[in-house]
Amino acid sequence: MPKMTTQSEPQEAPKDIVLQKACDFIAKLEGCKLTAYKCPAGVWTIGFGTTSGVKEGDQITLRKAGELLRRDTKEFLDCVRKEVGSICNENQLVALTSFAFNVGKEAFRKSRLLTVIKKNTQDFIGIKSEFLRWVYADKKPLEGLKNRRNAEAELYEKPCILQK
Repeated sequence: MPKMTTQSEPQEAPKDIVLQKACDFIAKLEGCKLTAYKCPAGVWTIGFGTTSGVKEGDQITLRKAGELLRRDTKEFLDCVRKEVGSICNENQLVALTSFAFNVGKEAFRKSRLLTVIKKNTQDFIGIKSEFLRWVYADKKPLEGLKNRRNAEAELYEKPCILQK
């Protein structure tokens, strides 16, 4: 039974469901390493894909990795929301946040993927094609990036009702 509150009691702000779903989706794709490592693109990375301020030899706890994931994901979700406004549903926002998290905000903003989405959010063939262009590191296609882009494209196409 829901807790009843009086007007004098503080109300808990609704949690951002899209942010939590994006964190869960990204965590599944990234995996977690508590010691810094170089990703296939040669960038020092730790936790669930954090790159900001990471250097060789860094170590973190699982709790810290989760905090960094939430902080980083919020930053990328904010970027996605700024670019697409209200034209995308919840699943589309999660998929695009994962994509931006992986390629970076500037690459996301300049991508043809974003251009295609802004023209028609339902152009699933064109959008999937644009996702799949982003599977290269050091000019070589990577199986892990192919799998990630396919998962992002699949989630993007999955219908849902946006929960506010």
